[in-house]
Amino acid sequence: MTVHQLNELLFVCALVLLVAVAAVRISSRSGLPSLLLYLGIGVVMGQDGLGQVAFDDAGLTQVIGYAALVVILAEGGLGTKWKEIKPALPAAAVLSTAGVAVSVGVTATAAHYLVGLDWRPALIIGAVVSSTDAAAVFSVLRKVPLPSRVTGALEAESGFNDAPVVILVVAFSTTGPVDSWYVLLGKILLELAIGAAIGLAVGFLGSYGLRHVALPASGLYPIAVMAIAVVAYAAGAMAHGSGFLAVYLASVILGNARLPHAPATRGFAEGLGWLAQIGMFVLLGMLVTPHELVDDFWPAVIVGLVLTMVARPLSVLVSLVPFRIPWQEQALMSWAGLRGAVPVILATIPMVSGIEGSEKLFNIVFVLVVVYTLVQGPTLPWLARALRLGDPAGAADLGVESAPLERLRGHLLSVAIPEKSRMHGVEVAELRLPPGAAVTLVVRDERSFVPGPTTVLRRGDELLVVATDPVRDAAERRLRAVGQGGKLADWLGTGGGGAGAGTGR
Repeated sequence: MTVHQLNELLFVCALVLLVAVAAVRISSRSGLPSLLLYLGIGVVMGQDGLGQVAFDDAGLTQVIGYAALVVILAEGGLGTKWKEIKPALPAAAVLSTAGVAVSVGVTATAAHYLVGLDWRPALIIGAVVSSTDAAAVFSVLRKVPLPSRVTGALEAESGFNDAPVVILVVAFSTTGPVDSWYVLLGKILLELAIGAAIGLAVGFLGSYGLRHVALPASGLYPIAVMAIAVVAYAAGAMAHGSGFLAVYLASVILGNARLPHAPATRGFAEGLGWLAQIGMFVLLGMLVTPHELVDDFWPAVIVGLVLTMVARPLSVLVSLVPFRIPWQEQALMSWAGLRGAVPVILATIPMVSGIEGSEKLFNIVFVLVVVYTLVQGPTLPWLARALRLGDPAGAADLGVESAPLERLRGHLLSVAIPEKSRMHGVEVAELRLPPGAAVTLVVRDERSFVPGPTTVLRRGDELLVVATDPVRDAAERRLRAVGQGGKLADWLGTGGGGAGAGTGR
């Protein structure tokens, strides 16, 4: 590549990024997942669009898609709250294993008998579309005020179910005979176990290191966190485990470890996640040939209808029988099984393997994802309201950023009080921070002042809290507890565990 070609490439890529960023505004207003807009940009740039760029490298698309998915899973894991997914882990584990098996079987049967596909391509279709998409789930669910059990189960499921689905798609896409079901089950369980062990180990070691080593610049913490997440994926994959599960678990641990400069790290990861989504979806849009989709439109609609109305609800029903979850939550979880880039990326596996008719499979998956994302994404908030699920008036969590003061053996906590925080109206003395922690500065309406014990905190205030190293975690727990429960946090059982929190002082 010459310097002139590099300049042209940078110019085009920058324009695409700017258009994609502007499209997020449209996405947020319409309720459509942004993936559809990015796919549209790729289609416009492709050989049937205005750009007329001929791109048909399925292998490159698969590699870039895997890399983008690693970043998306890392960003999703960093933003996942452990207290929300912990109670939902058993349900998510069953949904991502037994639920996937039910979905694959029902969808493959429909593809064989209703669409006329042979059993191997039908099984490939069933496996490809049985994985919920992490990017779509994270982007849509976090805008909808749902019960924590529902959100936790869906987020954990989308982080877990990539591993078994990838194994099934690869197994069905081999040119030789497919392994027996018990061999496939053994491979899935082994890869999940290896990936989970490596992800947990890397996450705990990484969080321990970042909490005890003060880096010379705050901008290094986000880079280090993302590097640790990528290490988890690569180590898991090279150990013949599930790299996708490893990176998600490692990121969940890092995101809940109270690391220094956590909000900055979260913002950095979110930016990388957007960049990964844009690049991945635009590339997938360029790979498809729109005029070839016409013949595969109705097969995609039929398969998608069975998947959405039969396979997904049945898999949720079967998987959640032991957990006694109300039918309203099960109905919402059935409708919230969003598909996105992951099925389209997985559909490139049979293309790379040279499976006969793989282009038709890719087209069916592409149409299915676009059509049913258009249907499910915008209607999910409406369904949540119709089922009377959600808590729109719930208290918002505080934004707390920590900067270590290694030489002084202390921490500076920067606390932002959001609109829905119950810390509004609480006096500084009523925070009852543990001894060794104090509110030293308040920024209100672009004016800073030193508060007194009777200073009343308001929405929009930014606080600077100084805490010694031994009480840093207790101080943050107490601040978050007051943010959720107000001055009655102790009576509500959310005292935060700080010294003196329950003494009434």
